[in-house]
Amino acid sequence: MACAHLVVTNTWGIINSFGLFQSHYTTTLSPARSPADISWIGSFQIFLLFFIGALTGRLTDAGYFRPVFSIGAALQILGIFTSSFAEQSYTYLFLSQGIAMGFGMGCMFCPTMAIISTYFAKRRSLAIGIVACGSATGGLIFPGMVRALLGRVGFAWTVRSVGLVQTVTLGISGLVIKPRVRVRARNLNSGSGSSSWLDLPAFKEGEYTLYTIGSFMCYLGVFFGFYYVAEFARRHVGMSYDDSLNLLLVINGIGSVGRLVPNYLADRFGPITVFAPTAAMAGICVLCWMAVDSVAGLYVWVVFYGFAAGGVQSLFPAGLSSLTADPGKAGVRMGMVFSIDSFATLVGPPIAGVLISQGGGSYWAAQVYAGVCMLAGAAFMVAARMVKVRRLGKGWKVKV
Repeated sequence: MACAHLVVTNTWGIINSFGLFQSHYTTTLSPARSPADISWIGSFQIFLLFFIGALTGRLTDAGYFRPVFSIGAALQILGIFTSSFAEQSYTYLFLSQGIAMGFGMGCMFCPTMAIISTYFAKRRSLAIGIVACGSATGGLIFPGMVRALLGRVGFAWTVRSVGLVQTVTLGISGLVIKPRVRVRARNLNSGSGSSSWLDLPAFKEGEYTLYTIGSFMCYLGVFFGFYYVAEFARRHVGMSYDDSLNLLLVINGIGSVGRLVPNYLADRFGPITVFAPTAAMAGICVLCWMAVDSVAGLYVWVVFYGFAAGGVQSLFPAGLSSLTADPGKAGVRMGMVFSIDSFATLVGPPIAGVLISQGGGSYWAAQVYAGVCMLAGAAFMVAARMVKVRRLGKGWKVKV
C-alpha cells in the first residue's frame, strides 16, 4: 500500500500540481499562449492516464503488470527530464509533459489501483483513500520543491530535481508491488470471460452505467480549481507567483484529509452513498468561488474545496471497485470507466480556459460551468445508488 501511495504521488501528485506550470508558462512561453492552450498540456496528461486504462487494465488482468508498469515508469521519467529542456517551446512541452508523461501515468495508475483493490475486502475504501493521499503528498512535495528551487537554480534544474525524486520512488514501487489474484488466462485474443478486452455486459447494470455518467460529469469540473486557482490569485487578488504557489500547497495538503475522511465513511455507509454529497459539496464550493475577492477569502475557499475535491478523486476508484464482484475483472471494468472519463478530463479545463478568455479574464462563466457539472455528477450518483438499492432489495437502508 505504501508503494501504491508513491505511484499516486508521481501521477496524480504531478497532475494536481499542474497549476504551478500553468502559471509559470503564461510568462515564459514564446510566443505567449492563452490559458486554454496551456491547460491542454495538463488535460492531455489526465486524458491519456484514463484513456489507456482499458488497455492497461486488461493487460494487468492477464498477468502483465510488471512489463506495463516498467514501460510507464520509463515514459514518465523520460517525459519529465525532456521537459526540462523545453521551457519556452509549447510543442516540446506538449510532447514531453502531455504525451510522454500522460502515457507513462496511464501505464502505472490503473494497474496499480486494480491490484490494490484485490488486497482488501472490509476496509477497501479506506485503503484506497490512503493510497489516493499520494496525490496530496505529491501536491505538497513538488510545488514545495519548485517554490524553493526555481529562483535559485532555474527551471531546468528544478524539473530535473523533480525527475530524480520520481526515478527513485518509482523504482522502489516497481520492485515491491505485485499482483495478488492468480492469473486465470493469458490469452489476450479471447473474446469472453476474464480474458476479454472489454466487459460490455457491465453497462447492462444500471448502477454501473449511471456511475460512469456521474463520474464523467464530475471530472468535467473537478480540476478547474487545481489548474486555475494560482493564476486567479495573481490576476484578480494581486498575489505574487511564489505566494500563489502556497495556495496549491494548502489545497493539496487539506486534500489528504478529504481523501481519508470520506473514504472512512464510505466503508461504513457505502462508497456511492458518500460520493454523491461529496461531489455536491465540491460543486457548491466552485459556485461560491465567485464571491471570493480577497487573499483571506481565497485561503478559506481552498480549504473547503481541497477537502471536497480530494474526496471526489479518492472516492471515484473506491466506488468503482465496489461495483466489481469478480476480482479477476477489476482491471478491465475499472479501465473501461477510466477510458470514458478520459474525455471529460481532456476537455474540461480547456473549456474553462476558453470561457475565461471569452469573458475578458472574468472567471464567472467558468466557475458556473465547473460547479454545475459537478452538481449534475452528484445527481447521477444518487440515481446510481437508487438503482443499486432496488436491485439488492435493501429498501431505504443507509449502508449500501
